[in-house]
Amino acid sequence: MRAPFQVLVIGFRETPEFAVEYLILRRRDQGIWQAIAGGGEDEELAAEAARREAFEEAGITRARPLYRLATVNSIPVADFAARESWSPDLYVIPEYSFGIDCGDDCIVLSHEHTEYRWLAYEAARERLHWQGNRVALWELAERISTRDLTPL
Repeated sequence: MRAPFQVLVIGFRETPEFAVEYLILRRRDQGIWQAIAGGGEDEELAAEAARREAFEEAGITRARPLYRLATVNSIPVADFAARESWSPDLYVIPEYSFGIDCGDDCIVLSHEHTEYRWLAYEAARERLHWQGNRVALWELAERISTRDLTPL
């Protein structure tokens, strides 16, 4: 059963030149660029859902370092078919944000996406469709630059 929360996972890697690149994906159904996103399942915790979604949507190894971000967005329940199984008093669900260090993992896209790109911060920010994705990207970039990341 679909849990009433969403996760957003932004992949990143360091290049041989010590620059940071961010992973964005183009959705097949909408043609927009976004980070990895998906919902929790059953009794899954947000971090567990983030690892699962990163693996399912991009083939990112579950053992890669995962970092919780402070960014939490709200998404209307009307955007989800599962809303029928949720409380009628629920109007929005939280979207918890994470960063994941992809290292040298090879990206393998699921059927949900048509392509992916590794981009520098500004280029990734410009392409991202959702404001919540841009906020989480900003936070992740700031945490990387100040070395304020603690793996879960």
